[in-house]
Amino acid sequence: MLLLVGLGNPGARYAGHRHNVGAMAVQAIADRHGFGPARKRFQGELREGRLDDEKALALQPTTFMNESGRAAGEAMRFYRLSPADVVVFYDELDLPAGKFRMKKGGGAAGHNGIRSLIAHLGPDFRRARIGIGHPGDKNRVKRHVLSDFAKADADWLGPMLAALADQAAALIDGDSQYMNRVHLALEPKVKPNAEGAENGV
Repeated sequence: MLLLVGLGNPGARYAGHRHNVGAMAVQAIADRHGFGPARKRFQGELREGRLDDEKALALQPTTFMNESGRAAGEAMRFYRLSPADVVVFYDELDLPAGKFRMKKGGGAAGHNGIRSLIAHLGPDFRRARIGIGHPGDKNRVKRHVLSDFAKADADWLGPMLAALADQAAALIDGDSQYMNRVHLALEPKVKPNAEGAENGV
């Protein structure tokens, strides 16, 4: 069983913020794969479904970001899962906007949601990091993450969420497989022109 945790702040006020892209991703996965309706459990909203033949849970904590670990920790212990069964989707300042990387373990790197998860799960959970870019000045970070995505971000955000959702079953096979499938799905599809096709380009 996999537990997919989407980080964000609760309520409509925060729904479009960069800080909520993890919650957007897990919601997209649950919608794409026909997960059941949300139920209030574990200080969050929980949806149940399947990724191919594997049972999966989609959890969105309804605490604020800096208490996200409480919900994830309760769910992990209830279902007797290990950190290796937990995949956390969240925003990553240290990646350029539109980039995606997977990793396991590590520190919090200043992310309050990840700090809370480490406190409740330990550091060895799986991390799906969605780049939102850095504003260039640490004094602008808070405003950057707690602001809605810019209109220009729509060019990468929609395709990113779709790829994360479409390829989610690859999480069963491992992080590198999932990351590679997402990257392939996001590659520009270049159509050769007539001259190029004739020349075998």
